[in-house]
Amino acid sequence: MINTIKALFRSKPLVDDDTKAWIFDTYAWALNNFGSDVFYEDTVLVSPTNDFFPDRSNDPEELVRLIFDRVKKLAGMEEWECELSAQDSDVNPVVAPTVVIHNAPKGPAGTFGLKNDNSNIVNITYNPDLISNPEMLIATFAHELSHYLSFIATDLPPGGEDAVEPATDLIAVFIGFGIFLANTAFTYESYTSVDAQGWSVQSQGYLSQDDLVYILSIFCVLKGISISSVEPLLKKSLRLNFKIAMKDVLGSPEEIERLRLIRKIVKIR
Repeated sequence: MINTIKALFRSKPLVDDDTKAWIFDTYAWALNNFGSDVFYEDTVLVSPTNDFFPDRSNDPEELVRLIFDRVKKLAGMEEWECELSAQDSDVNPVVAPTVVIHNAPKGPAGTFGLKNDNSNIVNITYNPDLISNPEMLIATFAHELSHYLSFIATDLPPGGEDAVEPATDLIAVFIGFGIFLANTAFTYESYTSVDAQGWSVQSQGYLSQDDLVYILSIFCVLKGISISSVEPLLKKSLRLNFKIAMKDVLGSPEEIERLRLIRKIVKIR
């Protein structure tokens, strides 16, 4: 009986039909706007390993800058000019002995915009608390740089203005940072000390873990990347869903062929 119940849950689609259709349509939009040539020839699946992020520094601010520059390079945006600055730190959830703020208010992980000096210089900010969580910091930089990349799009993503932020998450996967986006989409943190205990739950980004795992699966199928090479890099809680998503994507040959037939040269590197 237990095995039957498990089988029923595992056969359930990871995303609903409307979400699936939006994801494939937005992938087509990304290929047309940011280049199938760049995607197939230059884009790689970036992993949280020393091979991709070898930089080290005892100075936190210098380390953040090194990571940011590395993300820009891996995204093919090394020459795109922008400034980086830190935001205010979050509220400390432990405010006094035995007093813990559950779900304490948190600032944004990062922001994207223009400097308020009429210079039209792009400015990306980051939450300095993310220095202790490099994977989330990298996901944040990938998302904010995807905002910058979207400037070259000739039209809005499927869904129009309301879909800009979710599409930005998809772009971040499209440029190679899907493992980071999926791993950091949802976090549970506990606080324990001599005087107090507490917890907080945080959602990162605009798409759910399942959405991002599905988008990552499309990336892997289009790029010919195997399940076995990606699975160990995902959080344990995501690995089964990644297999389910890969099975569903591989079972959608017409949609995959539609994407493969898109040939658009857009040099961004």
